[in-house]
Amino acid sequence: MDGKHMQIGEVAARTELSLRTIRHYEETGLVTPSARSQGGFRLYTENDIARLMVIRRMKPLGFTLDQMRDLLDATDRLDTGGALEAEEREALLERVRGYQRAAAEQVEKLRVQLIRAEDFEGTLRSRLEAPAVTAGS
Repeated sequence: MDGKHMQIGEVAARTELSLRTIRHYEETGLVTPSARSQGGFRLYTENDIARLMVIRRMKPLGFTLDQMRDLLDATDRLDTGGALEAEEREALLERVRGYQRAAAEQVEKLRVQLIRAEDFEGTLRSRLEAPAVTAGS
């Protein structure tokens, strides 16, 4: 990482999250800007954007803010590396595995919903493409 800082508008554009959402995640402690400008503007790094992307990907899968916070805590602790005891590292990895399994289950549920939605759309399309049946026929 080059240490470049970005203002919230650029972060919003890159993450496709609204300014309001990013500020909400800051208020809830999920993502804290890495710095502030002399004028008090929030400044973010690539690592901050990576955290926001994790959150953005978890949200449609139905994860709560507390679950997001827990996963981010586990991955942050794993990323800090060497100071972890083997037992603590394994416990953190098991937490991450739990979230991976939950994500896989949600993805499968979404696949089923998508198939049903596509079937429904196809039924409607077929109905619109079929020749009109008149009342007297």
